[in-house]
Amino acid sequence: MSPRATILWAAQALDDLTDIHGYIARTSPHYAAVVASRIVAAIDRLIEFPESGRVVPEQNDFHVRELIEGSYRIVYEVRDDRVEILTVFRTSRQFPKLSR
Repeated sequence: MSPRATILWAAQALDDLTDIHGYIARTSPHYAAVVASRIVAAIDRLIEFPESGRVVPEQNDFHVRELIEGSYRIVYEVRDDRVEILTVFRTSRQFPKLSR
């Protein structure tokens, strides 16, 4: 059995999730909470399965992976037993510059 990964959030990813929630909440506070909780639940699954996401095509780095949750890409980096959430953004948007 492999050890459980520790989840860390980059400041950019925390800001992204806050912005996503805030934008949706302007029209539907309930749906904003649903979307945010689904994103967090997807991230929580990385504790047990850190390499479950695909390698991000724009990065071409085995350690930088992503999950797709609804209309959002959750980009993270895997290093040993640590998973750092780097950014969360809409799938329709251009890939952002990562601050790592």
